[in-house]
Amino acid sequence: MDAVVASRELVRVLLVEDDPGDALLVEELLAEVNAPFRLTRAHSVREAEPLLAGQDCVLLDLGLPDASGLQALRQLEQARADVAVVVLTGLADEQQGMAAVAAGAQDYLVKGQVDGDLLSRVIRYAVERVRTEEIQRQLREERLRATEKARLERGLLPSPLLDDPRIDVHFSYQPGRERMLLGGDFYDVVESADGTVHCVIGDVCGHGPDEAALGVYLRVAWRSLVLAERPVDEVLATMQRLLVHERHLDGLFATVCMLSVSPDRATAELRLAGHPPPVLVADGSVRLLSGAVGVPLGVLTSAKWPVTTVDLGEDWSVLLYTDGLIEGRTGDTSERLGVDRLTELVGVLAKRDAHWQAEVCDDLIREVCDLNQGDLVDDVAALLLNRLPGGTGG
Repeated sequence: MDAVVASRELVRVLLVEDDPGDALLVEELLAEVNAPFRLTRAHSVREAEPLLAGQDCVLLDLGLPDASGLQALRQLEQARADVAVVVLTGLADEQQGMAAVAAGAQDYLVKGQVDGDLLSRVIRYAVERVRTEEIQRQLREERLRATEKARLERGLLPSPLLDDPRIDVHFSYQPGRERMLLGGDFYDVVESADGTVHCVIGDVCGHGPDEAALGVYLRVAWRSLVLAERPVDEVLATMQRLLVHERHLDGLFATVCMLSVSPDRATAELRLAGHPPPVLVADGSVRLLSGAVGVPLGVLTSAKWPVTTVDLGEDWSVLLYTDGLIEGRTGDTSERLGVDRLTELVGVLAKRDAHWQAEVCDDLIREVCDLNQGDLVDDVAALLLNRLPGGTGG
């Protein structure tokens, strides 16, 4: 902040002083300096507390009717920690002023040894010191949030565990615009010992670190169970049990789409737990991989998730996504994009570029954002699984 601008900024000062003579002296000292101060007076801590909101600085006498010494400072800091406090002491109490600074006050002044310029300068320095400390605190919190977000993101969005060079995977994630926080969207791809390629994409309802942590639990449990070659029904049932046990709110649920591609890569088993169906691009056509839809995880304790066997063809691509991608609006209307329009967009991208698979997830999210006329409200995760011709992976 420019020093000249800072000197002309209105500073709101609350004087907490029960002695009328000392109060009058402070008023006269502030009146003699050429700077905008707005002074409000309280006679006690109890009278001061409701006046703290909107104040920049408190001039605090340590000898008050309802609080003495550091007690007054502690009471005001508990009521409002973001207001600068400058302590006023008598000649015999200078040690108490230093103790007050050690306890959290920005500075102290000895009554009778202060002129207007010194009082004005100390008040402004105290206010700027509190503002700087608040900015530093916010920066530290932001760094901590960024570190935690990166840690959660690694748990939600892992590297595929694949050996088959015929299979290629691309993925993308975009947080929602409302809070720019990592949500509970997750995905994973694992090839089991028998050659089956299992894919999962899921969405824990809600946003924030609790939902993201729950998504990490579900994703890690899914990978562990798949690698242990547990039956798929058991995998989903265990994920549901974990969700119910770990969720921080009753009624919190997660939708899941799981696709298990057979070792010959020609067919797959599809299971939908309240999740939108994948999109298949094969043999020059684009269609939804429709299947029976079970309830989301966490809704019914005895839920079953029916399996649908789907034909994939020779060379194919399958897009799995979370519902944030289809809930965006189309232009100025209230109409949602929906799965049919999404299928059309995938078809357009497939025809536009012979190598469309490499960037389709990012391109698709951009197209949907353009239709929505801005960033999407909900988080979006997208995963594209390709069966490549010629047996080489990317």
